[in-house]
Amino acid sequence: MTTPTITGVSLRGSKGRYDEPLLLGPSLGTAAATVWGPAAPALDSRYRLLGWDLPGHGESAPTTQPFSVAELAQGVIAMADAAGIDHFLYAGISLGGAVGLQLALDFPERVKGLAVVCASPRFGVEEAWRERARQVRASGTSSLVVGSAQRWFAPDTVAQQPEITSALLHGLASADDESYALCCEALAVWDVRDRLGEISAPTIAIAGVHDQVSPPSDAEEMAGAVARGEAHSIPDASHLAPAERPAEVAQRLDTFFGGIQ
Repeated sequence: MTTPTITGVSLRGSKGRYDEPLLLGPSLGTAAATVWGPAAPALDSRYRLLGWDLPGHGESAPTTQPFSVAELAQGVIAMADAAGIDHFLYAGISLGGAVGLQLALDFPERVKGLAVVCASPRFGVEEAWRERARQVRASGTSSLVVGSAQRWFAPDTVAQQPEITSALLHGLASADDESYALCCEALAVWDVRDRLGEISAPTIAIAGVHDQVSPPSDAEEMAGAVARGEAHSIPDASHLAPAERPAEVAQRLDTFFGGIQ
């Protein structure tokens, strides 16, 4: 395995008035600028927003080399170093949330505060991830669009927000097949449930009420297991809450991060 090269994406092109770095991690199948874009305007005036993209997604180059979630975290640290960022706040969705947990475990001196959004300390079962990797290698990420639309969004979101949901699903279909499959294989063996008590950074776990991948019960369990945690649920949202309900998620992040001393 090898540490993948992670490309940073400056959201809204602003450092914000307070120059407080907030790193934003995407979910599998999405680009940071797309999935975090709707929430960025509400956060931009207070934080220096720097997203990052998974290999073969958005601005990051594809890869054919296997990697682990821990190595993705190392890639994010390398990106932060290149940007001159030492300590930072972090918010990540789904796989991006998994990377956040890994960052808090492996680089606790760097993470001032952590938001784990629509994520779990273990996703599903190993064979399901390996089967998805096989499917993508055989039929491409476009074969996942219908199922992902059902998992990603609350029942009325596609009809009410066609522009953002279409952009997210298009991004999934455009992701590099092999890189996506390698992400699945990284998740297949990732499990930090027994290490949550080691996380010392103030942590908020945010869940969409309709999320069946990472339900509110997972958020509550994480919040109770870390040293300093709290949980919050977002109504009318599923697995991509920051894109579905950006104002609510941004407000929750700002309130939580603003209270960290």
